[in-house]
Amino acid sequence: MLKKKLVILNTTLLLGLGSFSIPAINANAETSASISSQRTDIQDKISDAEYKIIEAQEKLADLNAQINRVDKAVEENKKQIKQTEEDIKTTKEEIASLKKEIKDLQDRIEQRNEILKERARTFQENGGSVDYIDVLLGAASFKEFVDRVGAVATIMEADKDLIESNEADKKDLETKQTSVEDKLSSLTDMQLDLKEMQKQNLDKQAENEKAKTDLVAKQQENEAAKAKLEKEDSSLAAKEEEIKKQIKEKKEENLNNLISTTTQATSNSNSESASSNDSSKKSSSSSSVKKSTSAVKSSSSSQQKATGGKSAAITAGYKYIGNSTYKFGGGRTASDVANGLFDCSGFVSWAYSQAGYSIPASTDGLKNYGKQVSFSDIQPGDLVFFDTYKKDGHVGIYVGGGKFIGSQSSTGVAVVSMTSGYWKGVFNGRVVRL
Repeated sequence: MLKKKLVILNTTLLLGLGSFSIPAINANAETSASISSQRTDIQDKISDAEYKIIEAQEKLADLNAQINRVDKAVEENKKQIKQTEEDIKTTKEEIASLKKEIKDLQDRIEQRNEILKERARTFQENGGSVDYIDVLLGAASFKEFVDRVGAVATIMEADKDLIESNEADKKDLETKQTSVEDKLSSLTDMQLDLKEMQKQNLDKQAENEKAKTDLVAKQQENEAAKAKLEKEDSSLAAKEEEIKKQIKEKKEENLNNLISTTTQATSNSNSESASSNDSSKKSSSSSSVKKSTSAVKSSSSSQQKATGGKSAAITAGYKYIGNSTYKFGGGRTASDVANGLFDCSGFVSWAYSQAGYSIPASTDGLKNYGKQVSFSDIQPGDLVFFDTYKKDGHVGIYVGGGKFIGSQSSTGVAVVSMTSGYWKGVFNGRVVRL
């Protein structure tokens, strides 16, 4: 019976509590719900800001890697330019020395010619012919004839030696002159190419630095926005906690007034009910979920390292598209490959090595390595050549659709069209099939 009375009393208290309908409690509850909703929106924005910060950090990491590659290429090209300038200086000194040697040779040739003329004059008799036959026939006696035959034979042998010496000097002179001039021409072309590449690298360097400055500024802006949102959320959380405290205190006050005349058991029961009612108000939901950064970067299966066939050579270099730099003489060491530093022929040789081929790493070696085919018969995997700073100065791998992949001085490794623009104008028609 007592238990039944307690249940009835408890029910009455609960109904009585519900019947109070205190406006202040209801208003506070609505305010708390509003603040909770605002916090949810703010936390979503914080999550977005965090995602943008992470995205900016990843872009900054990629950009720093690219900056390092470009900086390394700039330094390597500086060394190449310096060495080329020294080689040009040495070659010019060789040419200057050769000019002196030419003068000495010309003097020696002229001296030999004077000797030949003097010998001819020695045998002249009274304005007669300088022909050696005339000299012999002009003898006054048999003894003189014999003497003249011996003298002429000796002189003719000496003449022969002089003539052969002249011819040898001339041939040696021509060989040296041609060799040195070709060397100077090649070095001059290389110097022009290196300076052009260096200009492009320096432009890329400046572009990267500007991009880095902009990216850092954007990252700072996102971090400032995040800090502001977190401060706002913290302020709302404090307000929400204060309102919940007020609601709890008001409920406890009302409850104490209702149960002041009841027994301790009923009071405990009501307290449990109030506590249960209070705990149901404490939950606050947050819909913010940190966005995965794995979506920022995706890798294509076509960019995985190939293991065989010409298609493997084509796809091997895809992973370097957008993260490589042109370096004269690059692609021939493990360090260059690891850092994405290639020149055109070095890239082609490396790409085919990934497919199991061992081919030369120079344009001159590549153009004569395989079988030359007609452009009308071109297939993916064929090598295509272009006349840039010299004939066959650039090479790439045809990928189909009028495009080729190669390491270009302006972009690093890239797929570009050879049927329009610059590359169409310098394509020389040479197609080589390995």
